[in-house]
Amino acid sequence: QVQLVESGGGLVQAGGSLRLSCAASGGTFSSYAMGWFRQAPGKEREFVAAISWSGGSTHVADSVKGRFTNSRDNAKNTVYLQMNSLKPEDTAVYYCARRTVRVFTTRVGDFASWGQGTQVTVSS
Repeated sequence: QVQLVESGGGLVQAGGSLRLSCAASGGTFSSYAMGWFRQAPGKEREFVAAISWSGGSTHVADSVKGRFTNSRDNAKNTVYLQMNSLKPEDTAVYYCARRTVRVFTTRVGDFASWGQGTQVTVSS
């Protein structure tokens, strides 16, 4: 049973930074691609960032390009999302998710396991 636990969310002013972490337990973390998604009130869950099993390949959504980066530490079974230059429109619940293959996609339905989410609120 895979468990994903996000942390690091909170309230920050526009222009500030946060680093989200997602700790995984159960299963073989280093074998699978990971992703970050977010969901704002009244909106569908959307792709934010993803990383391949080794960390050698990453991708971020156009809306966060140049501001967000994702990385992973397979020795710690943890994936990170560094968020800089935050904007009010980044306010959402952020989820990490795990695929069951090594390569990532950007589609919600391609990810098999999900964390409970962490709230990020950016004030103007």
